[in-house]
Amino acid sequence: MKAFAIALVVASVSAVPLRAQQTASLQQRIEGQLRQASPGTRFGLVVATREGQELIAIAPDQRFIPASNTKIFTTAAAFVALPAIDRPDTSGGARVRLERDRGGLLDVVLEGRGDARLSSALECVVNCLSALADAVAARTRRVDDVIGDDRWFPDERWSLGMSWNNIHTRSGTAISALTVDDNELKLRVLPTVPGTSPRVELPPYFTVENGAVTVKAGESDLVFDRLPGSRVIRLAGTVVVGDTDESLNLGIDDPAHYAAWRLKALLEERGIKVRGEIKTRHRPPVPTDQDRGEDKVLPWRPPETTPLARLIPPPLVDDLTIINKESHNVHAELMLRRVGRTKGDGSVADGVAAVEAMLNSAGVPRTLFDFSDGSGMSTYNRVAPRATVMLLRWIGAQPWAQAWRKTLPIAGVDGTLDERFKGTWLQGRLFAKTGTLNATNALSGYMTARSGRTLLFAAYANDVPGGGSARAAIDSALVAIAAEN
Repeated sequence: MKAFAIALVVASVSAVPLRAQQTASLQQRIEGQLRQASPGTRFGLVVATREGQELIAIAPDQRFIPASNTKIFTTAAAFVALPAIDRPDTSGGARVRLERDRGGLLDVVLEGRGDARLSSALECVVNCLSALADAVAARTRRVDDVIGDDRWFPDERWSLGMSWNNIHTRSGTAISALTVDDNELKLRVLPTVPGTSPRVELPPYFTVENGAVTVKAGESDLVFDRLPGSRVIRLAGTVVVGDTDESLNLGIDDPAHYAAWRLKALLEERGIKVRGEIKTRHRPPVPTDQDRGEDKVLPWRPPETTPLARLIPPPLVDDLTIINKESHNVHAELMLRRVGRTKGDGSVADGVAAVEAMLNSAGVPRTLFDFSDGSGMSTYNRVAPRATVMLLRWIGAQPWAQAWRKTLPIAGVDGTLDERFKGTWLQGRLFAKTGTLNATNALSGYMTARSGRTLLFAAYANDVPGGGSARAAIDSALVAIAAEN
């Protein structure tokens, strides 16, 4: 009887396909490899074939902070919701008009419609604020107020769950339907004589309390902050003699005001006398469509007006490429709001509702995700690795799949993956979105295995100990998986 039992066990093991045994062994090795990296880190990893067979499944249904992997969901929703994204963006460009105020004076109104790429740079050749200034200069030589109007979207400058300490930086700059120069300003800090304050160069929109010091040796180490709503930058730290300069990117709290400020300067450069003030028009948020219940009302829309001039930005697919390859937060947040405006009022909640509808179409269980923004800066975002892979598989069946995939960084080649996977099999063979936030690393997308098969994957690391990174562990695990499949 005992011999029969042994034989039965052997037969049962032999009945397991060799491929399954190898896959299980690989998963055990990958699990061990991840445990050795940054002890305390919580990992989630799913790798699957295009047909849906899961080869690796580590904490597949646990929810993780996805960081900038959130942009996968935002950009895919844009492909679903926005028409003609491969053609010039005829609906999103900024526009300018002249209107009489109650006293009969002529105001300039600069209106934003959600374009992320409007530029006031001197070298600008496409989608330039200067073109709108030229249009005003051709019509009049004197105006009263210059007004920045961003009512195309509700006034939701920061999404729920974004860390307040990012607000003064480019990573956390405010979001507005009227955006110029990515809603950021560059502060240059140049060394002077040791023991004295360095020289600072900054457009006069901000003022600087310069508490930094020039030192003879060591390392340049500058820090800055700004209280919310303030236009005073507090600078501290050191800059070393001999360093060319240090550049710091500053976030802007009221992008519509800044855009009007820039337009005023351009008008004055053209000899136009501006007698009035810089003003703004914002639209307070209102309950979104999904919260209005049975007494549903149409979303508020600003009144249509006839512009003096308007811009037509390049195709939105170009901007989607910027979002994924450069991981650009401002562009991603504006894209979520544009998606939300197709069926709502352009609020964050309307954009998130469109993402949820897409995930429902992809068959992703509602328990596997929650989103609060479009960029991944919110710490409220949650997604399970299996949910991401399910979406990637669904995307692969859409007519726009190849166009979307082209927006992703390529390992060892470009974007945020330009320095990763170099010298490995996956260089040039992995197309994925990165993600980095406090105590978080993420990478999800497609890779070509040694066999030539395309594999879909989602890798998340949360609770990474302070000062650590799980990026190398994720990369080495993916290289090992690609080598054995």
